[in-house]
Amino acid sequence: MRTIAAHFDAASEVRIVGEGTDLRLSLAGRSVKVDALGSNLPGGEFFGCPLEDSAEGEISFGDFPAVYRGREITGIRLRFAGGVVVDASAETNESYLIDTLDTDEGARRLGELGIGCNPGITRYMKNTLFDEKMDGTVHLALGNSYTDLGGVNQSAIHWDLVKDLRLPGSRLELDGVAVQSDGTWLV
Repeated sequence: MRTIAAHFDAASEVRIVGEGTDLRLSLAGRSVKVDALGSNLPGGEFFGCPLEDSAEGEISFGDFPAVYRGREITGIRLRFAGGVVVDASAETNESYLIDTLDTDEGARRLGELGIGCNPGITRYMKNTLFDEKMDGTVHLALGNSYTDLGGVNQSAIHWDLVKDLRLPGSRLELDGVAVQSDGTWLV
């Protein structure tokens, strides 16, 4: 994970591409942290805080239901401009999604970009501590960021949403170069 994370530390722009997804964000000037059993169990991710005004584009979280505070929301779609969610929809519990985004000013910004790297976790379990670590996934947290990683976004929420990048046509790019395709690392 450290070797792959170093590529993210060196990059300015991260692009996430997949079904219903083309999202760009920046980690420029910030570093990512490797969690190999340090922050929470199980380990198997690295994560950082995107620049608060950098997210541009759209992302679909249609692969897995999102569970937050005991509520399940399916088919979430978010559109970002200037780092802020400017449009949001869901197939189920859309009003709960919108209410959560309206919690406070920071709830519509990204507090975290996480990259799942644990090959021992192969299926969705409705347990975010496991789901966000699945190898070949990415997760974005709406809301509060990590100040120790340079984040300044503040919010009462920190909601991790998991996207499966193991699907055909999915990829992660760093500064325009693909580093992961269909969930397989190329670096």
